[in-house]
Amino acid sequence: MSSPTDAVPVGRVGKPHGIRGEVTVEELTDNPDRFVAGATFSVPKGILVISSLRRHRSVLLLKFAGVDSREAAEDLRNTILTIPADQRRELHDGEFWPDQLEGLKALLPDGSQLGTVTGVALGSAQDRLVVKTTEGHTIEIPFVDELVSDVHPSGGFVVVNLPPGLDTVD
Repeated sequence: MSSPTDAVPVGRVGKPHGIRGEVTVEELTDNPDRFVAGATFSVPKGILVISSLRRHRSVLLLKFAGVDSREAAEDLRNTILTIPADQRRELHDGEFWPDQLEGLKALLPDGSQLGTVTGVALGSAQDRLVVKTTEGHTIEIPFVDELVSDVHPSGGFVVVNLPPGLDTVD
């Protein structure tokens, strides 16, 4: 479980764009208002502040204060932009952050333990719970109501209705 002081990744800096310090950024957030002029992000070397931004085709281009050359932009490549967990958007009923699910017991409807949720594989069509079974296999279970019938982070478990023939992904 996360605490309000945990860092949450919201973007990854890609390659430089041009010679004046702009960089491409892969958005790792579902909040479209996350990237605005003046927004601050924690990075391993301190804080970055967006001074300007624009879209070039479908690519987000950011300019950070103090990053004024292609070389300085190149130094940021692969840097993960993070925010404190308490700055995430408010969740709606039935929504969960992936870190709230990691570590939960995955139980079958009869109460027996299938395994432990080790992560969430985010997908464009649907997300999947990644579960390490008690036998040591890794399986991905589509995170849909029919297959994941109950989610109880405070209780430490999810209930999954495992479909017949679900393959392992080892």
